[in-house]
Amino acid sequence: MKAKAVIIVVILVIFLAASLISCNGNTNQPNEEKAPQSSEAIDAPQKEAEAEAEKKDEEAKEQEAAIDLQKIKPNENGRIMLLMYHGISDKESEWVRTPENFRRDLQTLYEKGYRIISLKDYIDNDIKVEAGFTPVVLTFDDGLLNQFNYIEVNGERRLDPDCAVGILEEYFKKYPDFGRGGSFYVFYPLPFRQKELIKEKYEFLIQNGYEVGNHAYTHENLGKISANEVQKALALNVVNTRKYIENFEVFSLALPYGASPKGEDYKYVVSGEYEGTQYNHKAVLLVGSNPAPSPNSIKFDASKLPRIRASEMNTAGTGIYDWLTHFEKNPHERYISDGNPDTITIPEEETEKVNLEAIKDKKLVKYLRQ
Repeated sequence: MKAKAVIIVVILVIFLAASLISCNGNTNQPNEEKAPQSSEAIDAPQKEAEAEAEKKDEEAKEQEAAIDLQKIKPNENGRIMLLMYHGISDKESEWVRTPENFRRDLQTLYEKGYRIISLKDYIDNDIKVEAGFTPVVLTFDDGLLNQFNYIEVNGERRLDPDCAVGILEEYFKKYPDFGRGGSFYVFYPLPFRQKELIKEKYEFLIQNGYEVGNHAYTHENLGKISANEVQKALALNVVNTRKYIENFEVFSLALPYGASPKGEDYKYVVSGEYEGTQYNHKAVLLVGSNPAPSPNSIKFDASKLPRIRASEMNTAGTGIYDWLTHFEKNPHERYISDGNPDTITIPEEETEKVNLEAIKDKKLVKYLRQ
């Protein structure tokens, strides 16, 4: 009996020991399962980045397949026209286009494959233009009444159909694929020359894709005044614009008379401060007479952007139609879009002329132009 009792006790001890080992193993099991989950959590951002990169590669390949590169011949390192307008009035002159000639300019641009983009999209390298087409930027100096005018018709206020904005709105309705926009460079005390309507005009422009820029406080010649006076003229323009549009960013400057300070003082047309008001121009427009470089180009300098005079008088071969003809004869020099804002497509021979830092996270696509 005693032997049987001992055997039973031994069996019970072994059983209990096995149960404890089993319980301890179960207790540790969840910890063993957590390890691989933690590793996956750490690797998740990397996997997402790789997936995103693969997606962009696939999209780029689809884009290449979607367009005939040899037919379209995209060159997103080609040059872009920044057109400089002033007055829109009845009598044509060196600095004035008639409404009829302005309409002709727009129609010609449209028919020759140009599409309007904003200056901001140009300098930000955020160009969204259909494949095979070329961006163009419109700028207007001086903030004249004939650029943006309201008239009264039968007791109602209406947009003058023959002012610059009226004509641009007319063309946008007729050809929405042409695009909409333009940068208006104003000075004070009376931009657009209708005092009671300044705020309303600014709001209209901003809400409809146009831009308002700096043209100094009272159209000062910045090449003939001191560095302190330059900062005063540019800062006071910002102060007065913000009286009508609170906290508005005046991000670009068109140099009055095309004049600027010399040497190191040129930096003050880009940024400066006067009595607590700071300004920082992401783009400074010259008068010039040439197309501007692509924002992808090693020659691109947003602080010194040349413009083409939108005129046919006294242009010495450098007016709007002179350059339109030039690009017709030399299409390889013209910026031609691939239609995809996430890729930069260029002919192989443009490779050394591209600023890779400007491309940022976009994919560079190269092809052999035949």
